Amino acid sequence: MATKIRLQRGGRKGYAFYRIVIADVRAPRDGKFTEKIGTYNPNTNPAAVDLNFDRALYWVETGAQPTDTVRNILKSEGVYLMKHLRGGVKKGAFDEATAQKKFDAWKADKQNGLNKVAEAEAKAKKEAAAEALKAEKAVNEAIAKKVADKKAAAAAAKAEEEAAAVAEAATEETAEAPAAEEAPAEA
Repeated sequence: MATKIRLQRGGRKGYAFYRIVIADVRAPRDGKFTEKIGTYNPNTNPAAVDLNFDRALYWVETGAQPTDTVRNILKSEGVYLMKHLRGGVKKGAFDEATAQKKFDAWKADKQNGLNKVAEAEAKAKKEAAAEALKAEKAVNEAIAKKVADKKAAAAAAKAEEEAAAVAEAATEETAEAPAAEEAPAEA
């Protein structure tokens, strides 16, 4: 029986979630499968992969053919590297302990790379938030300045109106005073 390592879709519409399964080549994508060896969630950043490493390595060594996406997942998890190292052990190029050391070194280097990427992403996110805050403060200051200018203009206009009203009242009083003085003189 020819076997294939493939993804079996789950999840809801617009939020795909996959199981990594071993299935017969003739089985449909979401149909019958032999064994579930892991899960793959492409919705997270980075994509979350939960893989039973030993079973995946067993199936790759027994000849199960992965789909393109599953092959990329298995390569990123180190299954193909371990298969390659085990082939070197079988040929006598090095022993099992050396192969395990090489694999552990690769895994540690990969984890360091992922940590650096995560740190860089967190730093970029923090800087973007700081820039957004700075821009928001600048906008708020501009709005506050406009409001202050508007209030100052309104206060100046009110002061002018009051001054004009006082001046009018003063001119009316001066106009009434001579008229009042003239009226008794005529009598």
